[in-house]
Amino acid sequence: METIRIIGVPEHFNYVWEKVVESQPFLDQEIKLEWQNESRGSGEMNKAIREGNADVAIVLTESFVKDKIEGNPGSIIGFHVKSPLVWGIHVSGRSKVTELGELKNAPFLISRFGSGSHLMAFLLAEREKWDFSVLEFEVIGNMEGAKKSFISDIPKTFLWEKYTTKPLVDQGSFKRIGEIPTPWPCFVIVASDESIQKHREILRKLRDLVYEKSSTLRADPDFPIQLSDKYGILQEDIQAWLKQTQWAEDSRVDLEIFENTMNILKRLGLIQKKISPDNFVFKPLVQAK
Repeated sequence: METIRIIGVPEHFNYVWEKVVESQPFLDQEIKLEWQNESRGSGEMNKAIREGNADVAIVLTESFVKDKIEGNPGSIIGFHVKSPLVWGIHVSGRSKVTELGELKNAPFLISRFGSGSHLMAFLLAEREKWDFSVLEFEVIGNMEGAKKSFISDIPKTFLWEKYTTKPLVDQGSFKRIGEIPTPWPCFVIVASDESIQKHREILRKLRDLVYEKSSTLRADPDFPIQLSDKYGILQEDIQAWLKQTQWAEDSRVDLEIFENTMNILKRLGLIQKKISPDNFVFKPLVQAK
């Protein structure tokens, strides 16, 4: 029995992946699917693909684009979510900060360098006309690390997906003082080079099963209840999130998205060079245009 290890953040975006893994659709072919939660975000998942500790990863687009340029051997085999990710801009619930401008000189809490929380800090600084060449960062690993760091009275900024943090905002642990959406689709499906060579057709079927399952779940009136129960997010917030979320439904990939993402990352000084958009995808498994 072989195992395909799939890694992703333990958040509502990946519920459909967990359901497909639970169904174990390839046991008759002696292949077991294994889901691994990674709370430390896309930077850690890129590392897992690089080091051979994961076969498939559900990664933030901007994080993989940067890491691929820097040598990640993995390839995109499709999108998972095509709509932007809306990042909440958070401070400690005890903080006296009420305006975004008060955070101009505050350090950013990030899961790790190269993660979405790191890269989006530069985009926020650009939007607010802050000097992003002097940004300061504190690596905290995950949301639990942010909670611990917020014990300090020093003002700090934490960017994380707004509905994931909503229960902590409701509890008063975090305070959200703004939002910033990504200018690109939020999640790509990345497969390691080794898994593509060994299991190309299984990966194609797996991806398509996820697309089918997401379509089925969206049509289920109990879907918001399932998500609310599992992730502790209010049903009204789940409903709002579902309304703004566009799931990938097929293998079509617009390569211009990667060109635009690289242009933004280069403008922010986060990458030193660009590569051909073709290099991000494994073309036999996607409909690239």
